[in-house]
Formats: sequence, structure tokens, C-alpha cells
Amino acid sequence: MGMTMTQKILADHAGMDSVSAGEFVNCKLDLVLGNDVTSPMAISEFNKMGVKGVFDKDKIAIVPDHFTPNKDIKAAEQCKIVRDFAGEQEITNYFEVGEMGIEHALLPEKGLVVSGDVVIGADSHTCTYGALGAFSTGVGSTDLAAAMATGMVWFKVPSAIKFVLKGKPVKPVTGKDIILHIIGMIGVDGALYRSMEFTGDGIASLSIDDRFTMANMAIEAGAKNGIFPVDDVVLDYVKEHSSKAPNVYEADADAEYDRVIEVDLAEVPLTVAYPHLPDNTRPVSEAGGVSIDQVVIGSCTNGHITDLRQAAEVFKNRKIKKGIRAIIIPATQKIYLQAMHEGLFDIFVGAGCIVSTPTCGPCLGGHMGILAAGERAVATTNRNFVGRMGHPESEVYLASPYVAAASAVTGFITSPEDLD
Repeated sequence: MGMTMTQKILADHAGMDSVSAGEFVNCKLDLVLGNDVTSPMAISEFNKMGVKGVFDKDKIAIVPDHFTPNKDIKAAEQCKIVRDFAGEQEITNYFEVGEMGIEHALLPEKGLVVSGDVVIGADSHTCTYGALGAFSTGVGSTDLAAAMATGMVWFKVPSAIKFVLKGKPVKPVTGKDIILHIIGMIGVDGALYRSMEFTGDGIASLSIDDRFTMANMAIEAGAKNGIFPVDDVVLDYVKEHSSKAPNVYEADADAEYDRVIEVDLAEVPLTVAYPHLPDNTRPVSEAGGVSIDQVVIGSCTNGHITDLRQAAEVFKNRKIKKGIRAIIIPATQKIYLQAMHEGLFDIFVGAGCIVSTPTCGPCLGGHMGILAAGERAVATTNRNFVGRMGHPESEVYLASPYVAAASAVTGFITSPEDLD
């Protein structure tokens, strides 16, 4: 029996000719990632191991991004632990205030991840890099510590679900709508410990930022990873951003899948996920005018330049509704500058929004937009669990930048097509 794309990557990094679903393998790592929330615990465990240093200072990336710039004393102390460790270990890829970004947007931009890599990170959305044809997944802080010391990690080889994407999405439908639609179809446990492998002619119509968004949210369906084939869109991105050579893997024709699901992209509607799970989806046309208090456009899911351009399309020559708070968060410093030079900041501020430094910020209830009891937000983030963005009696509705921006203009969940 043949192997899926993910299985081929794992077999190669385990030094094996082949692997099968359910098998345990020990793999060499191309990159190990930590942030300001997960790294302090990993550093503590690393120190207990008694090793002299990390396995390779060039293959570890540490990005304080969740509570930075430091929001309070506790956050400052967490980041100091990380900062001191990065200095002691001479970690090459340490990115903080001034050169920072949201980790899952920053690492591909810096060229640290390319096609065919195996990457782990102590953050569940590490699966983002599957957009480049890499195997990437989240782990716990203890696994992070061991990986920093050894450069190795064990996996149970996942089985896979094949998603055959057909046709083209109809604007303003984006990758965010597509992945929310898919999660709504299969549920938050619909791909539990499986690889979500996206194929089909519809992929050609998806930008690299669409793919980052979709791979990022594979975890919201319970998946071990999400992964896209390596086409010219991916190769062009890798060539532009990295000096590393990509390794291209393709699934065998006789690869075995637990399920094969076809998705006609032309039939995917603008989609919103209601509280309190990402699979509680419905078309925006059926939202019923839910009133909101805040809009957040950003995060590792939708803080890329195309996301900001989409929001700016809606905000241009419009004002947000009085009383609505609209927060724009570019995902990296490079994206921040690009958006500024393109004049997007003029549009955002002119519409009544604020623009933040790159940070995860409100996505996990950190800072830069915490909700009070009874408040509702439309956000381009990836999770809407109870209390995710603040008070446990607040609500988060997940949507694309187009829908989030339109909702800021009207004060309720709105399709951009319904604006005057």
C-alpha cells in the first residue's frame, strides 16, 4: 500500500523506506519552535535534563508574541526567562519587539520553513506550515524541551482524510470561509489525529495566504496536521523567502485514506462560526443581524497582507459604526510596513479603526481588546471557545476579513455584498 504525503515526509525523516498509519517513529527535526507562553516551562525541563546546550542553535526559533509587548509584570517575567535562555544558548532565530511577528506568519516569512520540512512547535497552530508542503504540528512543552536538546521527536503516524477541492471560490469567499465550511461539515473532532490532505484543481485558485489560513485551522477539526501539495504558488513563495532548498513529496496513487471528501469551492458561502466552537457554522446570509461590540482583524490566521487588503476594500470611503471598536493587527513587522506604504493604514484610521503592533493580543484573551461580560466580537482569529477573548460570558464569532470589516461598518454580522 502506498503512502500519503505526510507519511512520506515522516518516513524520510525517520530514515525508513515506508511507514503506515498507527506506527510509532522517531524523526529528525528541521525546526523547533517556542513562544513566550510555552517556552518558560520547556526551559525549566530543559535545565533539569543537565544537557550543556541545544542540539542546533540555528534550528530553534523562539518568538515572544502572545503577551508582547509585555502587558503586565507576569508577562514581562515570562519573556525575560525566554530572552535570557535565547541569549545563553545563542539562539539564532530569536525574534522579539522590533523584529517580532506572530510566530506562524513570521517563520515562513523569514524563510525558516520550506517544503518537506518536519517542524514542531509548542503551540497548536504550528500546523500552519502545511501550506508550504511541510509536516508541522503542535506539541507540549515537555516534548519541546526534549526536542531542543536532541533534535528528535516521536510521532504516531497519522492516517489521513483527503479533501478534493474543485472549482473556484466566488469572491468575496476566501480560504477562511472554506476552512470554516469544512470544519462545519466534519466537526471539531472530524479529523481527530488525522492528516487533512488538500488536493484537487481548486487549489490553483487559492493564494498562499488562503492556504496558510486553512492549514492553520486544521487543528480546529482535531487534525494532527493539514498539508497542501507543492505547486508553483508554493515554490515561488519559498524561492522569494528562503535560501533553503525545498523537498517535494507527493502522495502515492494508491495511498490509503480514511475518507475522501469533495468540496465544490463555487458552492462555499461566506461563513461565520457562532460561539462557542469553530464547527458551529452557518452562512453569513443566515446570521440574522447579530449585533456586535468589537471587531478584530489579524492573528496568525488572518493577519497577512491579503487579509488587510481585503479589509481595506470594505473600509475604503466608509466609517465604522459609532460605538464599535475595530482593531487591526498586522501579523509581522514586514506586513505592517507593507500595509502602511500601500496606504492601508490611512484607510483603516480614516474609517475609525486602530492599528496595533504585531501581536497575538486579544486572540487568546491576552491584551489589545479584551471583552467584558455580555460583549460580542467578530474576529478573524481561529478559536471562539468560552472566554477565549475575555470574560466567560462574552462571545466570539469567527469570520473572514471581508465579513469582519463589513460587520464593523454596520454594527452587526454582515456580508460585504449587503453594504450600500
